[in-house]
Amino acid sequence: MSGFAAVVDEFWGASEATGEVVHRDASLVLVIDPTVDASAPVSIVRRIAGATTVTLSPLLGEQLEVRALHDVSEAGILSALSEADVQLHDADNLYYFGDAARAQLAGHPNAVGVRQLSASDAAAFERFESQASEQDREDAFVELDHWTVFGAFEGELLVAAASAYPWHGSRLADIGVLTLPEFRGRGHARAVVRALARAAITAGYEPQYRCQLDNAGSIALAASAGLTSYGTWQTVSPDARP
Repeated sequence: MSGFAAVVDEFWGASEATGEVVHRDASLVLVIDPTVDASAPVSIVRRIAGATTVTLSPLLGEQLEVRALHDVSEAGILSALSEADVQLHDADNLYYFGDAARAQLAGHPNAVGVRQLSASDAAAFERFESQASEQDREDAFVELDHWTVFGAFEGELLVAAASAYPWHGSRLADIGVLTLPEFRGRGHARAVVRALARAAITAGYEPQYRCQLDNAGSIALAASAGLTSYGTWQTVSPDARP
């Protein structure tokens, strides 16, 4: 048991049920899984507590000759990927609510000025987006038509928003959050993330928060919102050649 909701371990360990475990030791599980998306033929999940899982498509596994690898370790697999010119995306941090934090979250109301958004908030959301940079919008991936959206208001002005969608068809609700620069540092991001997380849990989903390893602001937000690091996830970059 990891101290997280069961759906988290089930999702990241799913390849062990759908694929063939070709190697397992205390630090590494190597899986060949015919169900993986051909556009993402490798997935590396490094857990804070537990073994790293490397999942490969059959084609990539054959290309790397993983069954004959002399060094069956994460370092050995990374070396084989590099030699095959398979380029990896930068890793994402993975954050979830631990069991105690989930229970604590349920007992708290939304912060003042925070509420769920709907289509009737289109004008406010459009103004909100117009005040954010293109890079911030792209990084946050917050959309009014996502599965669930919450916003924080100062008066009539929408100053922060968080949205989520079911990730890869699972019961994980992947969260994005965006705060206008001049309103940062006031607790709005934390408030909308917690409000959205509360709604997701009530609907039977598990909140998931991801960010790049060098994004200090997002890492600090995860901690302030009560999220705990599960580990990191890495897959191929868009121009990888499996």
